[in-house]
Amino acid sequence: MSQASVTLPIHQTSHRGLFDGSEGYGGDDEPSGDQEDKPPESRYSPLPHSSKHLSGFCHALPGLSPTFPENERSQQFRSRHYPDVTAQQWNDWRWQLKNRIHRLEDLQRLFYLTPEELNAFRRGEPKLPMALTPYYASLMDPENGTDPLRRTHIPVGGERVVTPQELIDPLGEEDRTVVPGLVHRYPDRVLLMATKQCATYCRYCTRSRMVGTQPQEKIQGFRQHWRQAVDHIAGDNRIRDVVISGGDPLTLGDEELGVLLQRLAEIPHVEILRIGTKVPMVLPMRITPALAALLSRFKSLWINIHCTHPDELTPEASVALGRLADAGLPLGAQTVLLAGINDDAQTLKRLYHGLLRHRVRPYYLYQCDPIPGSSHFRTPVTKGLEIIKQLRGFTSGLAIPSFVIDAPDNGGKIPLLPGMPLNREEGDLLLTNYQGRTCRYPDGVTGDSPST
Repeated sequence: MSQASVTLPIHQTSHRGLFDGSEGYGGDDEPSGDQEDKPPESRYSPLPHSSKHLSGFCHALPGLSPTFPENERSQQFRSRHYPDVTAQQWNDWRWQLKNRIHRLEDLQRLFYLTPEELNAFRRGEPKLPMALTPYYASLMDPENGTDPLRRTHIPVGGERVVTPQELIDPLGEEDRTVVPGLVHRYPDRVLLMATKQCATYCRYCTRSRMVGTQPQEKIQGFRQHWRQAVDHIAGDNRIRDVVISGGDPLTLGDEELGVLLQRLAEIPHVEILRIGTKVPMVLPMRITPALAALLSRFKSLWINIHCTHPDELTPEASVALGRLADAGLPLGAQTVLLAGINDDAQTLKRLYHGLLRHRVRPYYLYQCDPIPGSSHFRTPVTKGLEIIKQLRGFTSGLAIPSFVIDAPDNGGKIPLLPGMPLNREEGDLLLTNYQGRTCRYPDGVTGDSPST
């Protein structure tokens, strides 16, 4: 970014794509259930609040149809389980969030639960939060407990098995939290956790300690941390890259998200903004023409999408990804390697080829983080290396992500390559991070008994 860049008044724009409030961004400014408090006033320019200034902006991106498809499986699911819900309601992202599946009785109405799934509820609610959008539930096989999407979101009794190596905060994010919701782990980039809500909750989530911990409809005061975070970033000119995550930032309403993006984009030394999201896979109807148009205003913005399995690449996801790509947003994909779900080269090749057809570049393949109760998801590290070896040369380099371990205890991301020597000690893999520090990843359990 040019050193001459300065903060501009709201009615101007720059090569960074600051939001022009005079045009508005129309239509979907109504936030999700996680929206109660607006960010406090700060020295950064606020967005206008009059709704008449926010209308019609989606027309800035011609060709984006407001209509949305519905795949055949979802149509059948809706007809059977939600017969009074119209296609218009079903394709409303706010309806999907409001009607998420949270309870055992809801699961039993929709699925034939296996004994292992029922086991998760035998001693009360599962330890990790549970929520499914009806749309994402419709993609799952109601009779097959080994369905890959079902295994990633419906609890099983194995979640109650905790090994000594598993940690509530395996990446040590709490130790690097400089102000509430802002993790400063690397010299030039920070992680801003904008919300604690996701559209759905993955059973292997690194932040299971915090997501879904507040009521859906009224979350008092959570946005108050935005001002502290923005002020911290503005006061540290080493920070050039801000990753906005959570939770899932795309569960925020358009106006809230626009406020946050603009205030970050106004900071002269911030060159890159990134949003981490699973919404295009689990709530694709959230990617409205209005949202795509809003995001297109921020020329330094990248979108990284959490993708798990090729079954997620439905016609609905295709439209959502197309709207983002047509808006000029660079798209990347991050995948967690999961035992029995996507831990073979052919499944991942299908996923990566499908993503590339949708103009999404595979970015990271993560080794699963050792959160409590995740041993049934984690593969040996050698499995990931074997998959990368099987992909390399047999498909385009564009379709091969970096295989990384996000090392415990603030080690950061450590890339692994086939053929590299692996040092081990007492079942742990010893890794050297970017600082030259030795980090340990629990790649096996030796001599320790799990607890339940």
